[in-house]
Amino acid sequence: MNIQTQVQLKPFNTLSLDSVASHYVKIQSADDLPKAIDYAKKQGLNLLILSGGSNMLLPEQIHALVLHMDIQGIEVTAEDAVDAAVRIGAGQIWHDFVLWTTAQSLFGLQNLALIPGLVGASPVQNIGAYGVEAGEFIQSVHVYDRYEKCFADIDASDCKFSYRHSIFKDDPNRYIITHVTFKLLKSADLKLNYGDLKTAVGDNLTAENLQNQVIQIRQSKLPDPKEYPNVGSFFKNPLISQNEYDQIALKFPNLPHYPQPNHQVKIAAGWLIDQAGWKGKKLEMVGMFHKQALVLVNYDNAALHHVRAAYQAVQQAVFAKFNIALEPEPVQFDQDGLICSH
Repeated sequence: MNIQTQVQLKPFNTLSLDSVASHYVKIQSADDLPKAIDYAKKQGLNLLILSGGSNMLLPEQIHALVLHMDIQGIEVTAEDAVDAAVRIGAGQIWHDFVLWTTAQSLFGLQNLALIPGLVGASPVQNIGAYGVEAGEFIQSVHVYDRYEKCFADIDASDCKFSYRHSIFKDDPNRYIITHVTFKLLKSADLKLNYGDLKTAVGDNLTAENLQNQVIQIRQSKLPDPKEYPNVGSFFKNPLISQNEYDQIALKFPNLPHYPQPNHQVKIAAGWLIDQAGWKGKKLEMVGMFHKQALVLVNYDNAALHHVRAAYQAVQQAVFAKFNIALEPEPVQFDQDGLICSH
């Protein structure tokens, strides 16, 4: 275990924000975690868990021990004629894992291709796209429990998965994810809930084609973080009641919407932002991407305060037009490495 000091985190967060960590260590084995945690305790440092950096807003200085998760490995732990259980290290690149499942004729995750980040972050945010959420296929999450000071397996039924949410967001300082076990199907059951995806797939109803079409659609709409630093979708799609939707639809009948359980309706945040005049618009160094209004882009070495000013202006514009409050997806951290509110 090699603990470094004054480490620049700009290469490790996809929004490419300048952020210097006072202490940093790369975790390549679960066995390193207790040692790193003990070091932080002795030094009086908080812990900041860094995965793929695709869902984080970091300040310019962080006085904490940054644990950069880099645990690798893919292992089929059980299988039968219907499905297979696959255990993956938290440091595996998510998209590479999805491609691997398709190559192995294991199905369920194809709609989630090309989502940035690492496997270990997928349960936290319960990542989702095109009508599929990671939590639907997670069997268990393997963690280090900082409260109990031991390793543990958390069954999916105890993870409280919901839209962009899990138990790991409820108690962010308790669990450090080391591995995730997915239960994947051996027969493809294609999810084509979204019109543009269904049209793109056409009559070629194979998992491989579904995956390829998801990749092509995302590439056509979403900027490459290496060219345009971003965190993917910056805002959550709002969930509102059916009654609220009915009122808004009277004035905006073309509002894209998706019925949800419990008389709720999911609204397309990108459409709201576009209609509020922010698609392709910039505020200093930061703006909403010209091809996809839901993506906030760092155009020119912006700092966190530039990002805040831009997304808050977007929130204000959408609220003024639709009376809907947009909630940012990325997690924001303070200078002590702790999660703070937007």
